[in-house]
Amino acid sequence: MTKPRPSIATKRRIFRQLHESGCFVIPNPWDVGSALFLQSLGFKALATTSSGFAWSRGYADNAISRDMALTHLRQMVEATDLPLNADFESGFAADAAGVAESVRLAVETGVAGLSIEDSTGDATRPLFEIGEAVERMRAARSAIDQAGGDTLLVGRAECFLVGRPDLDETISRLKAYSEAGADCLYAPGLRTPAQIAAVVAAIAPKPFNLLVGSASELTVQQIAALGVRRVSVGGALARSAWGGFIRAAKSLAEHGKFDGFADATSGNQLNALFRDGRSQV
Repeated sequence: MTKPRPSIATKRRIFRQLHESGCFVIPNPWDVGSALFLQSLGFKALATTSSGFAWSRGYADNAISRDMALTHLRQMVEATDLPLNADFESGFAADAAGVAESVRLAVETGVAGLSIEDSTGDATRPLFEIGEAVERMRAARSAIDQAGGDTLLVGRAECFLVGRPDLDETISRLKAYSEAGADCLYAPGLRTPAQIAAVVAAIAPKPFNLLVGSASELTVQQIAALGVRRVSVGGALARSAWGGFIRAAKSLAEHGKFDGFADATSGNQLNALFRDGRSQV
């Protein structure tokens, strides 16, 4: 017998509760199959990855359209029983009014949370000026509130990712986004315990999302001890999958060898996973 699916409201309520205490890992699948596998491992929530999804469609990161992103979000929400946080880039809009419209459409897909970043995609002006970035965050907050207010808003300061690794500026931006209505704060690129602890303290009591996108000596337990509320991995899982695929394909193309298949998961295991996973949908 197929078990009842949790409602969107239930997913959103569970997602907010996860942010109230403790620390949880929110891994980033890039398609339905990877989402179902992560669900099978017992994770409590998932987050999309704009880069992982873009690569799966043959695009560079930040090159997909809003319609593509919205379709992807809807498919991912419908695929699993877990709350889903959307990597919604900079809102797919040039101004605050456009951000509000994009966020309204994203909320309609059923996501439990979504992030808005302050990067522009323009190398000559990599970040929105703080006033403009705050206006965009307020527009996102307003759109969520008008839709019922139960979708979690994440404010992202991209300083470290765009070549401005200034901790003071990062903290200043995160505080401004918090005041503008962000429920959770996120500053990808932080690496040292001192940086992480400083940001956590500065934005308290709001929860902080730490990105661990490469091999790290820090464990989840150590990260939790720094006060981090949730840990995401961005495109790291997608890049890991691509790494295995590229190594196997190159061995075949360049050396005529099949040794790259040595660590491949069996078809029977995958069939069993998706037969069981899909039976729950």
